[in-house]
Amino acid sequence: MRRSAPTLSLRLAALSLTALTACTAPDTEPPPAPAGLTAQAGSATSVHVMWDAAAGKDGVTGYQVFEGDHLVRELPAEKTMVDITGLTPQTGYAFTVRAEDASGNLSGPGPAVRVTTPVAKAEDRTPPTAPATTTARASGPRSAQVSWTPATDDTGVTAYDVYQGGVRIHTAGPGESGTALTGLQPDTVYTLTVRARDGADHSSPDGPAVDVTTPPASGDGPGTAPSEFAATASPGTVSLTWTAPVTGRETTEYELYVNGLPTTVIQFGAGAVPTGRAEHRLTVTEPAGTVWTLKLRARLPDGNWGSFSAERRITLVG
Repeated sequence: MRRSAPTLSLRLAALSLTALTACTAPDTEPPPAPAGLTAQAGSATSVHVMWDAAAGKDGVTGYQVFEGDHLVRELPAEKTMVDITGLTPQTGYAFTVRAEDASGNLSGPGPAVRVTTPVAKAEDRTPPTAPATTTARASGPRSAQVSWTPATDDTGVTAYDVYQGGVRIHTAGPGESGTALTGLQPDTVYTLTVRARDGADHSSPDGPAVDVTTPPASGDGPGTAPSEFAATASPGTVSLTWTAPVTGRETTEYELYVNGLPTTVIQFGAGAVPTGRAEHRLTVTEPAGTVWTLKLRARLPDGNWGSFSAERRITLVG
């Protein structure tokens, strides 16, 4: 009997596991179709397709982009925009996007968006001018409105691209001088620039950078990002200045990012915490002409890091 007891226990465990498996139905429920789908011709041979990110509860793991009935691109869940290239000038296209979950279920395609590529300008070798001015304002904790002065081009502007920290986050049409940005984070500083693009896919230089700070979401309390962050390069040094966030206590510790990576922690000792504007000077050994992008965040009283300051781009000098 002592030998048979383990065998009986194993059989009971196997039966229990079989019953449990039988009661767990496979996931066959597809996620909802992506919303907010837009398509904008960026040149005579490319179209920029964008859509809204899926809600976390939908369990989306990726997206499939279709032109007509043809799958043209597969993307992970964190990507909600893509350039479709290699198209034919002066041709109409219809794009749809489907969401996919971890079980391989595909959403419906949702309504198609139609776009026509412009006429090719084979001899166009001149990029557009940069937009002369840029303005922006937050329209909510997760949205902002950005506007710009129209650019000029010898063959005509075909699109305007909005960049944040050197990354394109939105594309608007050639006749637009403003657009709404969505999917932003509350209590965050965004440094935005706008570039014009023509039919040969030439981009202008950046227009003037503008900072916009989204307000905290309801219940988040005051903003936590250092404000009025500035960086100035001089021979062998970089000088930083900023205003501390209002946290109810002295802010003694800041984390500095250079080119997207955490580089150093700036600490102010007891009795040396600045009031008003804070200052810090970095000694640099990199060669003149090196380009840095810098941003800063503060250590909060609860021990967490706060939101990032605006990002500043400088060129080191010898």
